[in-house]
Amino acid sequence: MQIIENKNLKQLNTFGVNAFAKHFVEVNTVEELRVALKDNRFPDKFILGGGSNMLLTKDIEGLVIHINLKGISIDFEDENSVHLKVMAGENWHQLVLNCLENNYGGIENLSLIPGNTGTAPIQNIGAYGVELKDVFVSCEAINVESGKHKTFSLEKCDFGYRSSVFKTIEKGNYIITSVTLQLTKKDHNLNTGYGAIQDELTKMQVTHPTIQDVSKAVIAIRQSKLPDPKELGNSGSFFKNPVVDKASFENFLARFPEAPYYKVSENAYKIPAGWLIELAGFKGKRFGDAGVHENQALVLVNYGNASGGEILELSKKIRQSVLNKFGIAIEPEVNVI
Repeated sequence: MQIIENKNLKQLNTFGVNAFAKHFVEVNTVEELRVALKDNRFPDKFILGGGSNMLLTKDIEGLVIHINLKGISIDFEDENSVHLKVMAGENWHQLVLNCLENNYGGIENLSLIPGNTGTAPIQNIGAYGVELKDVFVSCEAINVESGKHKTFSLEKCDFGYRSSVFKTIEKGNYIITSVTLQLTKKDHNLNTGYGAIQDELTKMQVTHPTIQDVSKAVIAIRQSKLPDPKELGNSGSFFKNPVVDKASFENFLARFPEAPYYKVSENAYKIPAGWLIELAGFKGKRFGDAGVHENQALVLVNYGNASGGEILELSKKIRQSVLNKFGIAIEPEVNVI
């Protein structure tokens, strides 16, 4: 386990912004993680996973610990389902592909989401009508202060929309080391009613889709809308879709009757943030090397040399414009560092 000084994190964050770690270490086992956490030479520690859900706006002064725990194993299996234990450093999309190869169903709608498995529970990743919580069994985590192991059940994770206990009362207290998922082996429950999945399946001339077909459809949709971080720096959806109460929604709909929306409950409605940002005039706009993607207004991009601060300023400008025009506050989905 080697500590590197002044490590450039440009290749370890999907926005591709230049930011440096004063001290950096990669951990490949849980025991190495415990040792790094106990290293008193560096009181301030920063945990780095896949670098996909964050915007670095400054250099990191403390010790950056890069989680590189690998491995996928079966915890339980019967004729209908399988419990997969996935280590935190496993790439999420590669996990999805692995499951499809084994005909394990449940996460095909979450294809092509950037990042690693260990960070998936933190924001309860979701796409096209499916969220991580739908297949989640438990996760194992290490307490940052004590180094003690703890298992978080589905209930203890307190999942919400792009939220979990790891973003609220336990924020910064634990590092997830593995995630266990329950997936189907047959009689898969396909979710094809959200977004453009059905249209894409029709285009593919598929009438009786498999989980592999659903994944292919999702990948095609995402690739048509979302830039590849390897080619154009981004962190996927930068903003959450706002959820408003019934009174606010009715007032909004009276002013903008053409607006798309999703009913969440009797008193809650979700409005697509991308639609709000597009109507506010930001889709495809560029401000130096920071910009809004031409195909998806939810995605902020780095055209080459934008700093994290420049991207953050653009996000603030967008939020203020949306608030002024619609009276609706949109919040970042990414973690701003």
